[in-house]
Amino acid sequence: MKLFNTFFADESGAVTVDWVVLTAAIVGLGIAVLTSVGGGTTTLADKVSSNLANATISTY
Repeated sequence: MKLFNTFFADESGAVTVDWVVLTAAIVGLGIAVLTSVGGGTTTLADKVSSNLANATISTY
């Protein structure tokens, strides 16, 4: 019984678990942002590309 009490009272790995959870949340948030913004940036890049392809350059 003393072994279990010692195991449950030991908090040496608690900070590591907190950092792993925090890092996973940040990575998940980054992926969510990239997913939601990705379509808009692709559309914008296509519009810029077509405008540049259709542009004419005047020389004097």
